[in-house]
Amino acid sequence: MATPAAKVFATHKQANRLYEILERIEVGIELLGTEVKSIRAGHASLNEAYAHLQGGDLYLVGCHIAPWAYGDLQRQEPDRPRRLLLHRREIDRLVGKLGRQGLTLVPTRLYAKGPYIKLEIALARGKKAHDKREELKARDAEREIAQATGPHGK
Repeated sequence: MATPAAKVFATHKQANRLYEILERIEVGIELLGTEVKSIRAGHASLNEAYAHLQGGDLYLVGCHIAPWAYGDLQRQEPDRPRRLLLHRREIDRLVGKLGRQGLTLVPTRLYAKGPYIKLEIALARGKKAHDKREELKARDAEREIAQATGPHGK
């Protein structure tokens, strides 16, 4: 998990609304060339991204990292799949959970941890429509209670 002082570059804003988050995992991400500079400049998006198992490795698919404007002529594809760096036993454990329980891996945050760029992926289950409605009702009830008690809880 990222420390509170970690610099967050991108988040998946819809993740908590669309999915029930069961477990969060910190992973490394394999980046090429000037992608790190582009991420540090805030040119990354996780909104359409998901993690996918392919050939025994885990890949981040759909993450858009814009090309670095001051980079060299060998630019990388902005939406290419990027390999996620986990130990083999962690990948095997995730594969077991994904297959058995019908779960998915959703990237939630892209952040810096020291000199490294890390990705937080979540083991999640998709919410049903009625779950979302119940969440909205609970939030509305909390808001009404807060308004009734006043601005300072008096």
